[in-house]
Amino acid sequence: MLELPLGRFRSQIFDDFADVRGIVERLLREKQAGLVFSILRRPTHSTLVHCLQGELWGGGDVHRLDVWLTELTTLWAFELAAVGELPPDGLRPRHRPERLLSIAANLELAIEPRWRVGLRPRTLVLERDAQRVELDFDELESGNGPLPDGVEVAHPYYSIDNGLKLACADNNPLASFEAHPDKAGNELDLGGRTPEEWTRSLGRALELVDQHLPELAREIRLVLQTLVPVGFDAERHLSASYAEAIGTAYVSLHPDPMTMAEALVHEFSHNKLNALWGLDRVLINAFSPLYGSPVRPDPRPLHGVMLAVHAFVPVARLYETMLEAGHELSKRSGFEERFRQIVQGNHEGISTLLEHADPTPVGRAVLDELEHWDRHFASVRG
Repeated sequence: MLELPLGRFRSQIFDDFADVRGIVERLLREKQAGLVFSILRRPTHSTLVHCLQGELWGGGDVHRLDVWLTELTTLWAFELAAVGELPPDGLRPRHRPERLLSIAANLELAIEPRWRVGLRPRTLVLERDAQRVELDFDELESGNGPLPDGVEVAHPYYSIDNGLKLACADNNPLASFEAHPDKAGNELDLGGRTPEEWTRSLGRALELVDQHLPELAREIRLVLQTLVPVGFDAERHLSASYAEAIGTAYVSLHPDPMTMAEALVHEFSHNKLNALWGLDRVLINAFSPLYGSPVRPDPRPLHGVMLAVHAFVPVARLYETMLEAGHELSKRSGFEERFRQIVQGNHEGISTLLEHADPTPVGRAVLDELEHWDRHFASVRG
C-alpha cells in the first residue's frame, strides 16, 4: 500500500490517497503499528490493496485503478475517523464512493453524490449548497440520530462468534467472478432466510470444529473475519474464497450442520493456503499444464488440485475425530461413506501432486504434510 505509484492514477485521486497515506505513516512512526495493521487486515481494505497490486502488474485498467484507490482512500479515512486518529481539521476527499463500510464500527453508509463528505475525529461532515450537517459516530453506530435526505445507514455485520461476522455488505470487486463451472459469481444473497438463521447455523458449525478440531478452530478465529452469504440450497452447498480476499469466505446456507462445518473448514483452509501463496510460489508449475481434479468436473492446474486436497484433508480429519468420539451426527446413514469418499479423493489428488508437482522448498513442506496425512488415512481407503 505504501508503495503504490503516483504515475498510474489520476492526480486528484492520488492526492487524496497521499493525504491518508501520510497519516498512516505518522501512526507507524508513533509506534501505532497495531492500529494500522488491525485496519489494513480487514477484508474491506486488504482486498482492495491486493486488487490494486494485481491490476498494476496485470491489465493496468486505469478506470479500475482509480475506482479502487478512491474506495481504499475513503475507507481508510472513514476507519481513522471512527477511531479518532484524524487531525482536528480532518480530511475532505475530492473523490469518494457512494458507500462507506466499517466492520469494526458495524456501519454501512450510502451517501448520494450531491453531498460533499468530510471526516474529522468521530465526526462525519456533510455539505451541500449552503447546508452543513455533522453526524457523530456514536449516533451513527447506535442508529439513533436523525439523518439528512440522501443518506442511509445500515448495520450489516452480525456476530457469529467473537470477531467472526456474517457480512451482509461486501465490497470485494471480484465477487462476481467465479472459477467454478457450477456457479455464476458470489453475489450477496440471504436466500430468504434471516441473518439470525445464518448466524445460528454458522455458529453451530464452528462449535463442531471447536469440539473436534480445536487447534484449527483457533486458526479460524485468527484468520477469518467475515462470512458472506450467497444463498440457500437444500440440495447442495456452494462456497468460495478469493486469493485477494484473505479473511473472507463466501458460503451458502444448508440445513445439514455437517455440511456447514465442512464448508467452514474447507474455505478457511483455502484462506490459509492463499496467504502462503502470497509469500511463496509453492509450486513452480502451479498453473500449467492441467490435470484431473478429485473434486471438480473440469481439468485443473496443480494450484487448484493442491487447494482442493489441502482443504479436504482437515475435513477428513473432522470426520475421523467425530467417529472416534461417537458424535451423534457420525451415526447417521452415509456419514462413513462420505468420510471414505473424501479420503479417496484426497489420495487421488495427493498422488497427482506427488507425481507431477515441482515444488519450492516451502511447497515441499506442504507436500510432505499432505503425504503424511495420506499415509495416516491409508487404512480408511482399505
